[in-house]
Amino acid sequence: KTEKKKMGKGKSNNPRDAKRKENAKMQLKRNIGYFDGVSFIIGSIVGAGIFVSPTGVLKHSLLNVGVALMIWTASGLVSLMGALCYAELGTALPFSGGEYSHIKRGLGSLPAFVFIWTSTFTKPASNAARALLFAEYATQPFYGICPAPEVLKKCLALAVLWSLGILNGRSVKMAAWVQTVFTLLKMMALSVIAIGGIVLLVGGRKENLARFENAFSSEIPSASQIAEAFFQGLYAYGGWWSLNYMAEEMKNPSRNIPLTVMTAVPAVIVFYLLVNISYLTVLTPKEIVSSVAVAVTWADRVIPSVAWIIPLSVAVSIFGALNSSMFTLGRLSYAGSQSGHLPVLISMLNVHSCTPAPAMIFSTTIASIFIIPSDLIMLTNYFGFSAWLMIGLTCASLIVLRYREPHLHRPYKVFLPVPFVMVAMSFFLVLAPIVWSPNLQYVYAFLFMLGSLIVYLPFIHFKLHFAFLDKITWHLQLLLEVCPADESAESKCE
Repeated sequence: KTEKKKMGKGKSNNPRDAKRKENAKMQLKRNIGYFDGVSFIIGSIVGAGIFVSPTGVLKHSLLNVGVALMIWTASGLVSLMGALCYAELGTALPFSGGEYSHIKRGLGSLPAFVFIWTSTFTKPASNAARALLFAEYATQPFYGICPAPEVLKKCLALAVLWSLGILNGRSVKMAAWVQTVFTLLKMMALSVIAIGGIVLLVGGRKENLARFENAFSSEIPSASQIAEAFFQGLYAYGGWWSLNYMAEEMKNPSRNIPLTVMTAVPAVIVFYLLVNISYLTVLTPKEIVSSVAVAVTWADRVIPSVAWIIPLSVAVSIFGALNSSMFTLGRLSYAGSQSGHLPVLISMLNVHSCTPAPAMIFSTTIASIFIIPSDLIMLTNYFGFSAWLMIGLTCASLIVLRYREPHLHRPYKVFLPVPFVMVAMSFFLVLAPIVWSPNLQYVYAFLFMLGSLIVYLPFIHFKLHFAFLDKITWHLQLLLEVCPADESAESKCE
C-alpha cells in the first residue's frame, strides 16, 4: 500500500496507463464481433427442428407445396421484421438483458419483472429439453433399435449443461469460438441437403420435378389452418431475438448489430427454403408428414453410404443451439440482478475473467432441476404464448420510446409501421392458440405470470430486505471470487 501511495502521487499522462485503468474495471468486455454475432443468431435459430420434423407447416397447409413454401418465406420475413425492431433497440440501448432491458426502459419495472419471472421458469426448461434431446441423439447409435436408458440420458444431459455452463462462465471468447465452430458444422450439414436437392432438380428427373409442376394443385387450407401453419413456421425461426442479450458485449454495436441481423436472418430464410425444396424433391408430402426424422429419411434415399452424418448433425445442431441459449440466459439473469429484480450476487462478475459466472451458475442450476423429473418440461409448452407476448411488449416499448424519448441517439431506425405490425402479429399469436384449443393449462400459465405480483410488491416495490442474506452473499462472493460490476480492480484488491 505504501508503494502504491508513492506511485500514485504523480498523475501519469501515458495513454497506456489510461487503457490499463479502463481494462481494470470490472465490467463485461466487448469481445463479440460481427462473425460471432452471426454465429450466435444462426446457432440460436437453427436447432433440431429443420433436420428432424419440418412437418407442421406442410401438414397444416394440407400438403399444398406452394402454400407451405410461401408460409416458410412469410415466417422468415416476419422474423426479419422483428429482428430489425430489436436492432434499433439494441443500438440505442446496448445493454445486456435483451427484451427485459427494453421493456423496463419503455414500459416500466412491473412488466419487466413479469418477463424475468416467466423467463426464469421457461428458458431453463427449454434448455433442459434441448439437453435431453441432445442426449437422445448422442446415445441412440450405441443402442440400435432399443431405447437408451433414461438414467444415462439424464446424466449425459446434466453433463452437457454443466460443461457449457462452466465454459460460458469462464470465457466469453471461448464460448464464442465454440458457437462459431458448431454453427459452421450445422450449416455444412444443411448445405449437403440443400446442394443435394439442387443437383437432383437440375438433373430434371420427372419424379423429382413432380411436386413443383403443380405446386398449388392440392386443396387450399382455410384461414385458421394457414394461421396454424404460420405459427409452426414462426416457431422454427425462434431465436432471432438472441443478439440483443449480448449487445453490451458487442464490438461497435451501432454498426454490428444491424449488420449481423441483416446477414444472419436472410441467410436462415434461404437455407430453410432450399432444405425444404430438397426434402420435397426426394420425398412426397405424405412421406415427409409421416416421417419421424425427415433428414434421416432423405439421407437414406440420397446418400445411403454416409447417412450416419445426419443424426450426428442433429446432435451438433442441438449442442450449438444449447450453447447460444445458455449464453443469452446468463445475460438475462445478470441484467435482472443489476436492476434489483434478482439477488445482487447474480450481477457480480468473476474477478479473473470478467464474466457473469454467478448468473451462469444460477440459470444452469434451474435447468438441471428441470432435467431430473423431466415431466415438468411438458408444462412449458403452455407458455409458448408468453414468448410472443414479450415480443409484442418489446416492440410496443420501441413505439413508446420513439414518442417519449425522440432525442435518444438511434444509430439505426426501423421503418415505424414495422413495430406496429409486429405488435399486432404478436397479440394475434398470443390469443390464437388459446382461442382455437382452449385448455386449463393456459389458465395455470396466466396465474403463474400473475403470481409474480406476490414477489414484486414486498421485495421490489416495498424493498423488503433480510439482513442474513447479506452474510450469505458475502460468503458466496468470497467462494466464487466475484465482485460487483464497475468496481475497479485496484479497489477490490484493497
